[in-house]
Amino acid sequence: MTDTAVVLRREALVVAVLCAVADAGVLVLLCPDLAQGWGPGVLAAVVLADLALATPDRFSGWVATAHAALLVVGPMLLSPVGWYRGGNETGLLVAGYRAGAWLGLGQAAAVLAVLLAGSVVGRWAYPPSEAAADWRLVALHALTTVCLPWLVGRNTTARRGHLAELEQRAATRAREEQAAVRRAVAEERTAIARDLHDVISHHVSAIGVHAGAARLGLGAAAAPVGRSLAAVETASRSAMADLRRLLDVLHHGDDATRQPGLDDLDGLVAGTTAAGLRTRLTTEGPTTPVPQSVDVALYRIAQEALTNALRHGGGGAARVTLAREATTVVLTVANDMSRTPRADQTRVHRGLTGIRHRAALFGGTVTCGPDGPDWVVRVTVPLEAR
Repeated sequence: MTDTAVVLRREALVVAVLCAVADAGVLVLLCPDLAQGWGPGVLAAVVLADLALATPDRFSGWVATAHAALLVVGPMLLSPVGWYRGGNETGLLVAGYRAGAWLGLGQAAAVLAVLLAGSVVGRWAYPPSEAAADWRLVALHALTTVCLPWLVGRNTTARRGHLAELEQRAATRAREEQAAVRRAVAEERTAIARDLHDVISHHVSAIGVHAGAARLGLGAAAAPVGRSLAAVETASRSAMADLRRLLDVLHHGDDATRQPGLDDLDGLVAGTTAAGLRTRLTTEGPTTPVPQSVDVALYRIAQEALTNALRHGGGGAARVTLAREATTVVLTVANDMSRTPRADQTRVHRGLTGIRHRAALFGGTVTCGPDGPDWVVRVTVPLEAR
């Protein structure tokens, strides 16, 4: 991308060269004997003053002053060799515009006074003529060649400042709107987190406390019931941990504590084992990077499958196998089946529906069903498209 400053400098140089060519051509046409006397010197001065229009904007006052001086000195020096009046008027127009556009009001007003003085004196004094004696023509000449370009320059500056102010206001308004949206989202997150805490966390904590109290009250007399109560305690603690992580997400947004993933399967297996279902984790294949969303989804699928095994399995053992490949990751959860069907068996189907929905979000496939004495849930998620 071309630097804007470089483009502006090139354009200023083109304008300066065109002014020099125009003013030099006028001098040559109006003064046939320009090679005599002061002719070459005045021509060189006019060309240099026009080329100075390409200098930085901070020199606009000096360049305009030089053009005003040429309006007075030029006709006086060239009067012996030809009819001349305002041979640098092209450069004068641009110099007046630059002074009005780039200088402060005080400096611009001072330069305007100098330009008016040069225009009036140069037009009226050299060479004497009937047009020079008519003050109305002199005033109109000063108005068109000095005042009008200067005013156009001032108007350009004011318009540019107004547009910059409008852009700044628009940018400020956009930032304020974005901040308002962020505040609204943060407030909504806080409200949701507060409602979740009030509605869910207290009840889940109470479930865990009552289950623990019941297990301690039973002692060793009822081992199967104790295992079930221990499973309730473990599930309630796990639910509270997950709930706290979700509350952190709602409270803190993207900077919150990360969601559990495949690296947390060891803790999940340990919790299931503590609840009474001996569970073993096996990993196969290279450590293929897994997108965070897939990572979390597979952890939740394993959690749901082990929860189903605790509730509806035979209670003997479970196996979790994670196979990573270059383009896919396969998660398998197997557990022994219960020999006696339970009345709440429909909940298994609801859990499997949730597993299928999670896998479908990432183009995965789910197979589940009996495999000999075991119930097997196998989830395959492709990685090549992600």
